[in-house]
Amino acid sequence: MVARCGSAGPDSVALFEIDLYGDLMIAASSADEDRLSPDRIDEVLGVGADRAARLRADRSDPAEGPAAGR
Repeated sequence: MVARCGSAGPDSVALFEIDLYGDLMIAASSADEDRLSPDRIDEVLGVGADRAARLRADRSDPAEGPAAGR
């Protein structure tokens, strides 16, 4: 195995993404339907409430949306 220059160990972001992917695979394999719904994916990843709150905020005040700071 060849060490990469500047590699200080495992990439924590990559490991976190792999863990999330594993959670999705487990949820998909135990689901009754062919595909996971967007709501179920959000639930598995733990982002549903945050995403819904952002969408409500974006719809209620366009000046505070994601493009406001650009």
